[in-house]
Amino acid sequence: MTRRISKYKRFMMMNPIIQFFKFIYLSIKVLIVVAGGHGGTRNA
Repeated sequence: MTRRISKYKRFMMMNPIIQFFKFIYLSIKVLIVVAGGHGGTRNA
């Protein structure tokens, strides 16, 4: 178990770009949700 966690931590540490894209993806998702809420019309 500890090996798996350390491996994951090491992977994330060596790949900050992944965290960066995750942050951008989440922020864009929130923006879309907010924009959709303010739009009023739901065409989904």
